[in-house]
Amino acid sequence: MRTDTTRPTDATTSSGTRTVHGVCHLCEAICGLLLTVESGPDGDRVTAVRGNPDDPLSRGHICPKGVALPDLHEDPERLRRPMRRVGTGADARFEPMEWDDALDLAADIVARGLDAGTNALAVYLGNPNAHALGSLTHGTALVKSLKTRNKFSATSVDQLPAQLVAHLLYGHQLMIPVPDIDRTSLFLVVGGNPMASNGSLMTVPDFPGRLRELKARGGRMVVLDPRRTETAKVADEHHFVRPGTDAYVLLAMARELLADELATPPAWVQEVESVRLAVEPFTPELAEGVSGVPAREIRRLARELAAADGAVVYGRMGTSTQEFGTVCQWAIQVLNLLTGNVDREGGALVTTPLVDVVGKGLVGRGHYDLWRSRVRGLPEFGGELPVSALREEIETPGEGQVRALLTLAGNPVLSTPDGAALGRALESLDGMVSVDVYLNETTRHADVVLPPTSALERDQYDLVFHALAVRNTARFTPAVLPAPEGTMADWEIYRELANRVQARVRKPLPRKERLTLKARMALSPARTIALLLRTHRAGVSLKKLRESGDGVDLGGLEPSFPRRLQTRDKRVHLAPDLVLADLPRLLEAADRKSGADDLLLIGRRHQRDNNSWLHTAQRLTRGKPRHHLLVHPDDLAARNILDGACVQVRSRVGAVEVEVRSSEEMMPGVVSLPHGYGHATHGSRVTNAAAMPGASVNDLTDPALLDVSGNAALNGVPVTLSPA
Repeated sequence: MRTDTTRPTDATTSSGTRTVHGVCHLCEAICGLLLTVESGPDGDRVTAVRGNPDDPLSRGHICPKGVALPDLHEDPERLRRPMRRVGTGADARFEPMEWDDALDLAADIVARGLDAGTNALAVYLGNPNAHALGSLTHGTALVKSLKTRNKFSATSVDQLPAQLVAHLLYGHQLMIPVPDIDRTSLFLVVGGNPMASNGSLMTVPDFPGRLRELKARGGRMVVLDPRRTETAKVADEHHFVRPGTDAYVLLAMARELLADELATPPAWVQEVESVRLAVEPFTPELAEGVSGVPAREIRRLARELAAADGAVVYGRMGTSTQEFGTVCQWAIQVLNLLTGNVDREGGALVTTPLVDVVGKGLVGRGHYDLWRSRVRGLPEFGGELPVSALREEIETPGEGQVRALLTLAGNPVLSTPDGAALGRALESLDGMVSVDVYLNETTRHADVVLPPTSALERDQYDLVFHALAVRNTARFTPAVLPAPEGTMADWEIYRELANRVQARVRKPLPRKERLTLKARMALSPARTIALLLRTHRAGVSLKKLRESGDGVDLGGLEPSFPRRLQTRDKRVHLAPDLVLADLPRLLEAADRKSGADDLLLIGRRHQRDNNSWLHTAQRLTRGKPRHHLLVHPDDLAARNILDGACVQVRSRVGAVEVEVRSSEEMMPGVVSLPHGYGHATHGSRVTNAAAMPGASVNDLTDPALLDVSGNAALNGVPVTLSPA
């Protein structure tokens, strides 16, 4: 039950203290670490964590989350043994069980779900799967073997529009050009907060240091956001923009480039004239009336993008998780392409990773609308349906009704729209299995929970985030601590589940597929990476990566288009029908968005947070509370609400009560509630939940509000505010 790892030791003292290379798996920055490990009578412990100054990507950077890794490893709430739910409702409790029995029970539940009817089994994958090597090498294989169309993931409450646009323009869902921040001269950030996130769909550890370097060479950063975020506070310029209206601003900028003949797209970009006609109605004046960004500033920014010697527009959560997320992400690519800044140093380029998940086809290109959800008819993308449809697929009777659920490292009750209703729906399932290290708001509904070893006990190679990094590097990190006897790594759990389900289901996979699956699952993640590395011409082996510890520097991002484009003709077709067909809807929404009287709700994140968890880690929750609803003082005064009062926030789907904080960092008419809180009100078993007040923002977000991609519109939700 142990991984086949060798732990590198930099130095060992006579007292049994040694320094070991590690990596932080908690966000996309994948910072390299140096950990102090002490041996004692009770085994090895990590007693100190610091950034690795010799790591070629993170350069010694570390944030509070990385320092807290040992706390998470030693967290008494972390599950070490499988847990079985006994009883129902308020009387339910969890009891430990042996691994063999737990795996049999889990396989029985999954097999019964597969046998119950077409697509009666649903699968949900959470964000941590992208951060765990075993989940990428073995978890995805398990899910594929289950042959259900009811697959859901955190993608559709996050970056789905960006992946869809990459698929439409560049031919692959993960061919997302990355800002070349180390060489750019103008960095325009729309709806992103890399000072808090450390970058996202842009692996950029030490963003503060890189921003200082940008300014030192005469560059500038401009931010468009409805909140004066941590990033906006250190920017050269910040402009408030009304939530859900970024597309008007971005399209108006594209219109200016084309109208004034400032566009200089590469020769491999086609359909520019179609874009010119499509964006003609989106004038800067229209954008100003809807968004609040002055028309003169829109025109100026467009000209500065065209004139800069290397510029890039970057948009993240704020531009994806809204009603017109796909149009926003498309407009960002249009601006970068029209200004000639895609595949250009200082602009946006694609990485050249040692394990090329795009070029080697390790991740599919993506496809759109090959099938639709049973109840609402929502389109799939890349084989997944929008998670906003999960509750209705459970509750609505008929052929294909979801009767069983498998969740892998996810907490959709706290992180997807109308989470309270989803939590109630989970109670009606015939069976549920969760692979997770915590009993949380979602896994407490499971019949059995299978906990993998901690991140410090597993090998790590970042297949996804090396492919989205601002520099070409590679790093393999063997497990820092040995896995205790009686535990299982994530890949071992997935291997056992896959084999046991196939042995139980009435219609197993065809023999050839079954043998292929078994062979793939038999390889450890480390062995899989070793084989993949052999296919790269750089000659970097797993042995070399193990010995280097710090990782290997492969240099800055390099131009590679059109050669590496994944489109059939090696061209970018700039005017996809799916996007152009959504522009009339955007125009029709202008009056509604400019004349709305409701407050608009947005989320926010903090550097010490991590989606729907870490809010109970005591080291990370020290200091000022961060759960408050932020409201502009004028909006409080208009409602006769005092700073610090408890208020009720109500949307179409629900209401929450939370303390309010007056803040001039908010745009008037906009309120902000952080993501991931609400543990106590959702029945979490976390003992420290009482120390973390706050409400779940997703008890207010509406599963009916979706982008054309199917991504949830978590930002720009109309709400009302009143004294509690």
